[in-house]
Amino acid sequence: MQGFDTLDWIVIGAYFLILMGIALWVIRQKQDNTEDYFLAGRNIGWFVVGASIFASNIGSEHVVGLAGAGAGGKIPMLIYELHAWIVLALGWIFLPFYLRSGVFTMPEFLERRFNSKTRWFLTVFSLLAYVLTKVSVTVYAGGIVIASLLHIDFWFGALITVVLTGAYTILGGMRAVVYTEALQTIVLVLGAATLTFVGLNAVGGWSGMKSSLEPGYLNMWRPASDPQFPWPSLVITSTIVGIWYWCTDQYIVQRALAAQNITQGRRGTIFGALLKLLPVFLFLIPGVVALALKNRGELHWDSPDQAFATLLMEKMPSGLRGLVAAGLLAALMSSLASVFNSCSTLFTVDVYRKLYPDTPEKKLVNVGRIATAIVVVLGIAWIPIMQNISGVLYEYLQSVQSYIAPPITAVFLLGIFFKRINAQGAMATLVAGLTVAVIRLTLELSRHSLDPDGFLFAFASMNFLTFAAWFFLFSISVCVIASLLTPAPSAEQVQGLTFGTLSSQQKSDNRGSYNVWDIVVSLIVIGIVVYVMTSFTG
Repeated sequence: MQGFDTLDWIVIGAYFLILMGIALWVIRQKQDNTEDYFLAGRNIGWFVVGASIFASNIGSEHVVGLAGAGAGGKIPMLIYELHAWIVLALGWIFLPFYLRSGVFTMPEFLERRFNSKTRWFLTVFSLLAYVLTKVSVTVYAGGIVIASLLHIDFWFGALITVVLTGAYTILGGMRAVVYTEALQTIVLVLGAATLTFVGLNAVGGWSGMKSSLEPGYLNMWRPASDPQFPWPSLVITSTIVGIWYWCTDQYIVQRALAAQNITQGRRGTIFGALLKLLPVFLFLIPGVVALALKNRGELHWDSPDQAFATLLMEKMPSGLRGLVAAGLLAALMSSLASVFNSCSTLFTVDVYRKLYPDTPEKKLVNVGRIATAIVVVLGIAWIPIMQNISGVLYEYLQSVQSYIAPPITAVFLLGIFFKRINAQGAMATLVAGLTVAVIRLTLELSRHSLDPDGFLFAFASMNFLTFAAWFFLFSISVCVIASLLTPAPSAEQVQGLTFGTLSSQQKSDNRGSYNVWDIVVSLIVIGIVVYVMTSFTG
């Protein structure tokens, strides 16, 4: 495999120079209080909100993994990239409640809707989950991508990226994160679109690609009896995970909370939804192209995860290789910056300010910076541990969101749609959900020592998509039953925080926050999602 030439390195260097220029400009802006530092003064427009949502979602491991799914016969996983309609749900359904309550974080919203116990639970749970999964997986996978692409030492690649990203996140806060992510989105989309175009051209277009694959390869819909991807479980679980990730996770929602107002926030999510349509074409298709070229004997790679890098290095011309590499670096840095900033916000707002409510704003900003630095250090410290973890456990870390999502999705959905749900129901669901998730993960890791005919083995080895679907039904049941068995929340507690308690003024304000074009573009997004779903049938 050939390496980068001088022109490629010039392009990569130019990307870093522009990125640092933007970061330095942002760092010089005022950051006197927590609203400035954690939510960019709530003054972000729709373009930056949407670009930031997209860039936060796409990490370099996401790019390589999605191309690997395309090259490795896991086309059903494509459904997770068709969540543009769920991004719309954030703007149209959830965001008005979040902005109306004036919260900084998702745990803070749970406190407004339920009580402080639910806030503490989600805060601690989220911080642990971010550090143990999001930070570690992003750093580890990103380090591998950088090492293989740039032919540099894994440790050096991971370290330099973490330190560089950590520096501008610590100094610039949320404003530095979202503005650099706007640039990173442009670089990533341009680079990947160029690779898709060059790849399809090399394989003879869409028809040439399909003719080089086995019949039915591009079918994303498997029968309900399929052991890996039964379609009913795939649809249900991907939706549950999607709502948790796009509509209730601090990592994503914080971008929309930084919007100037509900109109800009909603338009940001609509723009983010449009961008979310792109990964199918920008990342999955290059993997399928690489497989088609391999079947023809024109490309050679050992693992599907090498498909993207092989196609890049063998088929892209000089200069454009550097652009795509810069896009991958952008994907890594934007994901890291987002998780650093989200952890810092959660700790400062939901832990420190809760324990020390009289802390001056300037001190809270400094606490936020220190918290970010600690997460950066933890991310670095986790790298050698991730290197020594077996591949099996690494796969579990990737699928663990299917066990995290059901109880949190149930609490947020019922909390907004059903005013009778109370704090006892929410807390029971979160605690029971965590218990079930830990039991499932523990048994899954030790299932080889279980009786193959016993209930525990059946519980541990059930398809994870099917398990998550039943787990969601269990979570809904716990939440409803526990709430109905205990006193209803007071009218003051839920006023304006559920659909059933909105005042006529609040309904009127919401209707005035969008126009016909917001509706039209949203319907176009849904139409494209349906079209793609019906197109990938072979």
